[in-house]
Amino acid sequence: MTEAGEPLRLRVGSELAGGRTDAVLAELLELSRTRVQKLLDAGAVEIEEATGSSRAPRKSEPVVEGWIFVARVPPPETTRLVPQDLPLEIVYQDRHLAVVNKAAGMVVHPAPGHPEGTLVNALLHHLQDLSGVGGRLRPGIVHRLDRDTSGLLVVAKTDTAHRRLADALRARRVKRLYQALVWGRFADAERTVDAPISRDPRDRKRMAVVQGGRRAVTHLRVREDWPAAQLLDVALETGRTHQIRVHTAHLGHPVVGDAVYGAGGARGISGPARRWADDLERRVTRQFLHAAELAFAHPITGAPEHFEAPLPQELATVVEWARPLRR
Repeated sequence: MTEAGEPLRLRVGSELAGGRTDAVLAELLELSRTRVQKLLDAGAVEIEEATGSSRAPRKSEPVVEGWIFVARVPPPETTRLVPQDLPLEIVYQDRHLAVVNKAAGMVVHPAPGHPEGTLVNALLHHLQDLSGVGGRLRPGIVHRLDRDTSGLLVVAKTDTAHRRLADALRARRVKRLYQALVWGRFADAERTVDAPISRDPRDRKRMAVVQGGRRAVTHLRVREDWPAAQLLDVALETGRTHQIRVHTAHLGHPVVGDAVYGAGGARGISGPARRWADDLERRVTRQFLHAAELAFAHPITGAPEHFEAPLPQELATVVEWARPLRR
């Protein structure tokens, strides 16, 4: 995990206490659980006891607040990814990091079914260096956006920047503000959702609010109020998979255009607003979710960094159409 391959000491905070060792390590190390399990099998991770001794943890062992893991992670394998000259908007870059504005439809990193054409392939073409902390298939990737979500991502170009940005994310020192269009209308202008998220027990390809899942907190604020939908500002306190989409759908107000959690949203609208809702559904050509704002302290200099990305044209056009019809 370090440039010199030195052991990395990781302290378990209260928010991770009680989780499985392999799952907690996967989050702390920003690695896949499969890779973490291989490290555990190889004896590359130990728990540092208060007495100064150490022991090897079990994969399924519940972690305890205050534990210190000592992890020895080998350097990542040489990437076999192919740099591709794909369109990529680089908002900012220096020798430590880059901020990009990802287009909707682009997968962040290679995965089954998406071996190329990803953001990583584009980064390898457009940037000279990427950190290796993310592993062979995720070089430089500190956090992700869903395939059909557009907007801002920070990418690490050095391992030190990667570790510090990942630490800032875990400590909730990175501001991530999204714009989302959701079906229906919330009664309150502001609302906080604190509901745990895990794999949907009925469909493992989906996420859901599940008792005993990982804590997930989302802050919602109504930005614009329309006849059958609302444009929201959404701030993430945590960063679970599909968090915004799952939380809004759980409240009965799924993201417009979300084929997984909000398909057929117009059917839930009745009365005079139904025709407007049908028209909106035809106009929204993809998931209406955009990472509009990103702010953090620079991982090396400590200087405050703040970036904004306007709605892409296909979403901005919908907003302009809806505005004259606002109540």
